[in-house]
Amino acid sequence: MIDFADVSAQGLVKMFGPTRALSGVDARFEAGHITVIEGPNGAGKSTLLDILSLLSRPTRGSLRFGKLDAWRDREQLRGSLGVLAHAAMLYPDLSGRENLELFARMYGVGGKHIDELGERFEATGFWQRPTRTYSRGQLQRIALARAILHAPRLLLLDEPSTGLDVRATERLVEAVQSERARGAIVVMVTHDPLLTEKLADRRFRLNRGRTEQA
Repeated sequence: MIDFADVSAQGLVKMFGPTRALSGVDARFEAGHITVIEGPNGAGKSTLLDILSLLSRPTRGSLRFGKLDAWRDREQLRGSLGVLAHAAMLYPDLSGRENLELFARMYGVGGKHIDELGERFEATGFWQRPTRTYSRGQLQRIALARAILHAPRLLLLDEPSTGLDVRATERLVEAVQSERARGAIVVMVTHDPLLTEKLADRRFRLNRGRTEQA
């Protein structure tokens, strides 16, 4: 895993045909801090997360992970990222535990850690079933466990409380606080004001692809 203390973006522009999703976004995200990206639907929040997760390349602008160039060094950097997107990114015919075991082998993480995450997210009661049988909240819990399984340097969360009940949301808050405490860079998109209140060290607002003071 590649180590870096910050992620910095300069002048990020993203075009989808004639549509401008981002219009010159500058941002810096630091280790040990949780940054919440706010803004209305269509503001460019998920587009920015896609770029930070190296799933989408900006039309213009630069992105650096510490001293590393995101696009030149992206194959090295991928193992340092943890991503929770709108899609759970789980194999539907594998059980929740089998999904976590598969990702653990990819990242070289031991099975004991999987058991700890299963207990943390109260997933052991259902995680032997194929994930295609899961409720939205159950999928979200396994996807959260997958995102933090390998203790990523940069953790990106897009609406992480989707489908979660009150108790599961409390577990989410505890998990994200633990990630911050160990020094991760955490970037989160959420429309949940209570989640923002509990977790945000810094608030970063987008509107029509442009940065506003939150």
